[in-house]
Amino acid sequence: MAKKLIGISSLILLLIVSGCTPRLDEETEVIQDTEKETTKTVIIPSLQLDETYYRTLMPYEESASRGLVVSNLATKYDMKEVENGLLRISQNEFSPDTYLFQEGQYLDTKTLEKWLARTNQAEGGLNPSSAGLTGEEKAKKAPVYITHIVEQNYLKKEDNTVKLAGVSVGLALNSIYYYQKEDYGAWFEEPLSQALIEENGKRIAEEVVSRMRKDEALANIPIVVGLFKQSSKNAVVPGTYFTYSVAPGGKNVSDWQQVNEEYILFPSADSKEKYRDLDTIFRNFKQDVELYFPNYTSIIGTGYFKENQLQKLTINIPIQFYGTAEVIGFTQHLAGLVKNHFNTSMNVEVQVNSLDRTEALLVKKPGDEDPFVHIYTQ
Repeated sequence: MAKKLIGISSLILLLIVSGCTPRLDEETEVIQDTEKETTKTVIIPSLQLDETYYRTLMPYEESASRGLVVSNLATKYDMKEVENGLLRISQNEFSPDTYLFQEGQYLDTKTLEKWLARTNQAEGGLNPSSAGLTGEEKAKKAPVYITHIVEQNYLKKEDNTVKLAGVSVGLALNSIYYYQKEDYGAWFEEPLSQALIEENGKRIAEEVVSRMRKDEALANIPIVVGLFKQSSKNAVVPGTYFTYSVAPGGKNVSDWQQVNEEYILFPSADSKEKYRDLDTIFRNFKQDVELYFPNYTSIIGTGYFKENQLQKLTINIPIQFYGTAEVIGFTQHLAGLVKNHFNTSMNVEVQVNSLDRTEALLVKKPGDEDPFVHIYTQ
């Protein structure tokens, strides 16, 4: 029994996870045709946690540019969302029912480092030349537009073979250009307008697809391209994709589809202005938590909205508790507050964290009267 449990846990880690109800099929061993070097034997997992999430091949193959996102994006929130947001967009073109997921295998670190450079720094650089410009002139005339490219591969099983059937790429674009007027001097900010971001993002997208088409393996498959607008360096919520396009096999991007998504910090001036009712609910919840226990740091929430409708509210409560009984008592009280403040139509997750670990998790899905509660005792 122990071996079975360990196996299932390992399998879950390999999936793109968010759902709750697993779908079980027979585990399948197939041949993957890479079209680059040779074929190899891989396994399609038998467990799919939710019909809207992809299964991955085993053994899991890391991205050809793995780790580059850490140095190219400024916040951990953008690092996560640039990939998760692209997964959501990809579902519009590559159904999780028929496609398998694999991290990008075609754009390697060396290639991306060249593409993300300025034209005067590397051949093929996608950012404008800074030759002869001061720091302030770079900000005004030639800011860095693109800082990262994330690639995702989507495969299909035909008979006993798995082949590449589609690719998605996300272009991470600056919303603010940071610069110095002199060496070792103060840092300044130059906000980039939405029009400027979109214009250059679409221009770069066409060039990226054109270059990818030169790879024989990518010449005739659909390529989805999403434009991701990054948050500022000190933001505590991620940026979002604001538009995407699908380049059919052998062609480039053309028609662009708008993406209406945003992340809002609660409580904040933005939340009060855009979502006043929810802002009031959150502030009342926060006040009630503080009345129960003064030994807290701060309570913040992140609301994910699509088409101006709340999809999920994630609440983070940092604590400095030291006893298990204290954590249990606080969590029990929280469960009642979550039930009382957030109606049954809302998707709410509350994370209670101490300095070095998660102490408790409360999840209230739409339709639930009471939240699911888990307390981490070890």
